[in-house]
This record gives sequence, C-alpha cells and structure tokens, in this order.
Amino acid sequence: MGAGTEQMTADLPQASGVGDLPAFGSRLWLYSNFSCNLACDYCCAESSPRASARELPVEVAARAVEEFAGLGGREILLTGGEPFLHPEILKIVEALARFLPVTILTNAMLLERGSRRGALEAMDRSKVTMQVSLDSGTAALHDLHRGSGSFDRAIAGIGLLRELGFAVKVAATIDEQDADAEAGLHARLDAEGIPTEDRLVRRVAQTGFADWGVSLGIDSLWPEPTLAVDGAWWHPVAVADATMQVSSEPLPVVTTLAVIRATLNDPLRDRSAALEAFRCT
Repeated sequence: MGAGTEQMTADLPQASGVGDLPAFGSRLWLYSNFSCNLACDYCCAESSPRASARELPVEVAARAVEEFAGLGGREILLTGGEPFLHPEILKIVEALARFLPVTILTNAMLLERGSRRGALEAMDRSKVTMQVSLDSGTAALHDLHRGSGSFDRAIAGIGLLRELGFAVKVAATIDEQDADAEAGLHARLDAEGIPTEDRLVRRVAQTGFADWGVSLGIDSLWPEPTLAVDGAWWHPVAVADATMQVSSEPLPVVTTLAVIRATLNDPLRDRSAALEAFRCT
C-alpha cells in the first residue's frame, strides 16, 4: 500500500457493530453501463432495456483502475445495467484485470452464444470472478421481480460459468416479507455446488425503482466509491440518488476518495448513527 493511501485511510472513523466493512480505499466500483435486458422492480440503478446506455469508455476504465491500483486499491467490482451488454466488455475487463482482480456482477442470461460467449471464454479465470443475481430457489419469487423465464436462464448461466472454469458467487435480493424464501435459496445453491461463503443475501434498498425497503444515506452508509461515465457516487446502490453523488466527473479517482474522506471526517457531520455496510458483494 502506498504512503498516500496510508495517510488517506489512517483517521477514517470505523462503524460500530459491523465487522466486515471493506477498508476504505480498498475497493472501487465501476458502472460499465446502465442498459439491461431486465427491468427489475427494485433496481437501484434504474436500469432497463429502455434506459440510456451511459456506457463507460474503455480508456476511462483503464485510467481509473491504473490510478486506483497506484493508490493501494486491491479490488475492482464491475456492475451495471448488465455488463455483458457493453459492446467492449472484453476490452474493459482486460484493462481492469491488468492491474487488479475483478468481480463482474451479471444476471448470467446473455452468455450462451455469439460475441458475448466469445468475450466470456477469452477472460482470465485467475483474475475474474462472476457474481450472479439469483433471488430464490425456484422461479416464482425470482421471476416476480425480474421477469418470466429469468430464473431458468440464470441457473443455466451459473452452470455455464462453472463449466468454463470461473469462480462463481451468488447474490440474492430478498425483501423482508419474503425472508422465508432464504431456506429454499440455500437448498438450491447447495444443489448447484455454490459454497456458503460465496453467497450473499441482502434486502431491497429504498432507492432507484424501489419505493420500499432499507433506507440508506450518507450519514448511515459506509462508503464504497463508485464511478460511472457521468460522475462518482458514495456507494453503488446509491447511483440513482443525486444527493449521494460525489463528483460530476469519474476522474481523477483521488479526488473522489478525498471528498469522501473529508465528508467522513467533517466535525459538523451527524455522528448519531453508526455507519453500516449495505453489501453488494
């Protein structure tokens, strides 16, 4: 870790009662795009087939990760929209993986054939992990929020990714009222051979398309710096919230980190609530 990053993180406040917070400055999120083949009713990014693509240029992604690695960063999370709808997804992933390990968040529905299959097969398995969205152990709940047929295609996508030798994680978004579906999800993931440590279950966040769920804000949410083509945000789940935007430009990364650090250390900031993690990985 470089000296600059040690100084940047040395006096950051720690959240109370949350033991798995990622160290500030260790992870950087990139939104590859905002177009998606699905229109999930709780999508925090307001992605859909009708959304503006807002594609991240390869050169911006490359410059961001090179700078971030130089600052002591350790991991890149690539999300969307659906990253595999970015026309230069392979070039972006190669640019990122040159410097740091990459986790791609995907619905795994668009990988079977064509240029996307080619891009997938060309990715370095030693540097790229796939995190697939799967909200339940059967189609009923998953398809309710994501669309008819999406469960079966996600299961097929998980199978393909594992067949091709990728490390696969699974993330589920399950509302509090459907919490009893978690047991069925874990049973299905047991059958699919997904290790327990590679599973994440989270609640709906009240942002983006969702007008219900967990309420999040700068005063309560541990920062996970997030870049998109049109700016930088406090956290990936808050990318549709203008009040959570840190900068109107994605570069330089050091500016985003400095603004967040200053906000965390502002003596006038409300300290009544502990910062907590809302995990996306």
